[in-house]
Amino acid sequence: MATDQTTVPEAYGDLLEQYKRSTYLGDANMVLSWDQEVMMPEGGTPARSKQRGAISAVAHDMLVDDDVAQLLDELEGAELPDGEAANVREIRRQYERKARVPTDLVEEISEATSDAHPVWQEARENDDWDTFAPTVERILNLKKEYAEHIDPDSDPYEVLFADYEPYLDLETAERILERLRDRLVPLIDAIRDSDTDLYSVEGTYPEDQQMELARDTLDTLGYDFEHGRIDTAPHPFSSGTQFDARVTTRFDESDPLDSLGSTIHEFGHATYTQGLRKDAYGTPLGEHRGLTVHESQSRLWENHVGRTKDFWELFAPQFNDQYGTDLSAQDAYEAANQVYEDNLIRVEADELTYHLHIILRFEIERDLLTGDLDVEEVPAVWNDKMEEYLGIRPDADSEGCLQDIHWSHGSFGYFPTYSLGSVLAAQLHAAAKDDIGTLDSQVRAGEFDALHEWLTDNVHSQGQRYTTDALIEAATGEAFTADYFLEYAESKFADLYDLDR
Repeated sequence: MATDQTTVPEAYGDLLEQYKRSTYLGDANMVLSWDQEVMMPEGGTPARSKQRGAISAVAHDMLVDDDVAQLLDELEGAELPDGEAANVREIRRQYERKARVPTDLVEEISEATSDAHPVWQEARENDDWDTFAPTVERILNLKKEYAEHIDPDSDPYEVLFADYEPYLDLETAERILERLRDRLVPLIDAIRDSDTDLYSVEGTYPEDQQMELARDTLDTLGYDFEHGRIDTAPHPFSSGTQFDARVTTRFDESDPLDSLGSTIHEFGHATYTQGLRKDAYGTPLGEHRGLTVHESQSRLWENHVGRTKDFWELFAPQFNDQYGTDLSAQDAYEAANQVYEDNLIRVEADELTYHLHIILRFEIERDLLTGDLDVEEVPAVWNDKMEEYLGIRPDADSEGCLQDIHWSHGSFGYFPTYSLGSVLAAQLHAAAKDDIGTLDSQVRAGEFDALHEWLTDNVHSQGQRYTTDALIEAATGEAFTADYFLEYAESKFADLYDLDR
């Protein structure tokens, strides 16, 4: 994989082969996880937990093997081409973190999170946090132990956050979240005080028709079905590799725009995965840069394409043909961009209040990890924060603290990447628009090749060649900033709701 004539030490090839084997096992584990959430019989959990635990343990052992340490030592200070140097940098970072964590703890965490999935589903269906609380307590204690092994002197939340975003520090995340809260809260208040009523889509939209339209949407945007598929899941997600990047969605027969938005969102994740270098599969150069960048791709397609007037000039006729409706592009644009006063569910939230949902979760997670909040107190604190930030209060746990799947996965530290990704999406979209020049008219015409190519060249194909901040600078010419998102949001919603700017 050398990029020039520089001689690559033999140790480099040996290191890469060891890393690849660990990666392949991790990817197999990911397929087992997908199957558990989408297709596995309800009674399969006990065996699946053991299977996934064993694979996690073996993959971990491969990566922290003494041979890996020796190979990294041999490569210390070696002059390598940029790509090879990036691979070694990333493998070293993972090795140094993972080598501190005992294999039996890795296996226990994997089994615990696999066991947790059906418990979360049942608790959610029954609106009963108390059923799920012992499971959360178990996973939380395991993740605290995990963080303690990696860095006993650091804030455990900071350690866990670095699993999802290794190169943007927690201070940066907190600063951006605070800036979003300070600017979006008055904007949301002004919208709620506005007399402007946007168009709403009403009626009943059968699930089979929604699935058909979801497939049409993926076709329109350029999803590669030869290397992917669409299914349903209680909580929409995307997973896979550049050879097999799958998406899921879910349906509400009274709200066809919800499944449409979820489908476009997961398409953004999948098109990033499909755009990773196939010849670098199994190496860091063939892996995504982190969840901030991954989320930027889903939010770019969902918000900066799928919620635009240009997109609905293209797509309203397809929507009308499917459902027998008569929406204008303006009608659909308004319906897709409503700011709701009473939306309790994060994945159904509008583009603005979404970030208050994230801030709420971030604050609860931090308090859980520092011990300032007990697990049994979560429903009450969640409901109080919903009332404080959004002016609404859940009537049931399924609409509140049980709505997200993340804690059953042990994904503490994940939530900030959603807002960071939304902010980055605006910055990347602005850069793509400047470079392409005719992006708006291309969206209206259903021509997405130029946008795909720009994102593939500047983001997807880069894999982990750059650190997050360096990737952003290389792609946009600027350091990471919230300015583009805030300008975009304030301008768009001021126009929609006739606000003074």
